[in-house]
Amino acid sequence: MQIGHVHVDNGILLAPMEDVTDLPFRVICKRYGADIVYTEFISSEGLIRDARRSLEKLRLHPEERPVSIQIFGGNLDVMVEAAKMAADAGPDFIDINFGCWVKNVVARNAGAALLKEPLQMQALTKAIVDAVDMPVTVKTRLGWSKDSIVIEDVARMLEDVGAAALTVHCRTRDMGHDGDADWTWIPKIKQVVNIPVILNGDVKTPQDVKRAFDTTGADAVMIGRAAIGHPFLFKRAKEYLATGVEPTEVPHREKIQTCLEHLRLELEYKPERRAIHEFRKHYGGYLKGLRNNSFARQDVVRMEHYAEIEERLLQFADELDDVSVA
Repeated sequence: MQIGHVHVDNGILLAPMEDVTDLPFRVICKRYGADIVYTEFISSEGLIRDARRSLEKLRLHPEERPVSIQIFGGNLDVMVEAAKMAADAGPDFIDINFGCWVKNVVARNAGAALLKEPLQMQALTKAIVDAVDMPVTVKTRLGWSKDSIVIEDVARMLEDVGAAALTVHCRTRDMGHDGDADWTWIPKIKQVVNIPVILNGDVKTPQDVKRAFDTTGADAVMIGRAAIGHPFLFKRAKEYLATGVEPTEVPHREKIQTCLEHLRLELEYKPERRAIHEFRKHYGGYLKGLRNNSFARQDVVRMEHYAEIEERLLQFADELDDVSVA
């Protein structure tokens, strides 16, 4: 798959996720094998109004490359200005979010709302392609509802105006995250466009990654929620693709050490209190499957300082060592 100067084969990508794919998490996923990572989606209105949290999301690090900045919005002029600001931050390409299904985004005629207006989606994409000197990609869904699946027409329209790649979350907007993603649309889309087509939706295991490539011919696979607290998934999926052998479970001490490494990165980029509080959503993923993890998790989500969190999690690792020896 080629997007501008970025080339990956059998690429496994980290999906953009609000309040999840901040810089530290992207770096951790990159260390574990993610081929391309995406920022959280960034409000175009927030960028042009210099909103602090929106501007903060533009911050990139050399270690995470290749990286894409994703923006969303419904106003063409605002999106163009936001795209220019994103381009100035120096990503490898810019991604437009036409897939977010949540009400407060759709209500602003942004995200998946544009699936009801393919011509507006096309015009907005063209304007951004013309405005920035780097590849522009799009992430979207199959359609607004099961009765209005428009993805084949949309794919052609976006390719016509210069979109460099298309990621498809294989659900409709009305499904949200419910129901099964319908991967059968990926080969249909690939028949009507020549740009790379990236599969997203229900990619949760190494086996899912292989099945996605084998059954759909996708140019790359994008992992979202399954990577939260489990960045090891990228490495394990690559091992499975290469060998066909079921990957071994991640050792408990590696999970705990990576959890702490991730938290230390958060502390480098955010004030301690904010970093500690925002990180709490990750403990469930990192500790999942570990014996008696609920006790350790209940403790660390109440703690306010890194030192005490580190002490408790390393104590938990020692407890698991004792169990395995016994």
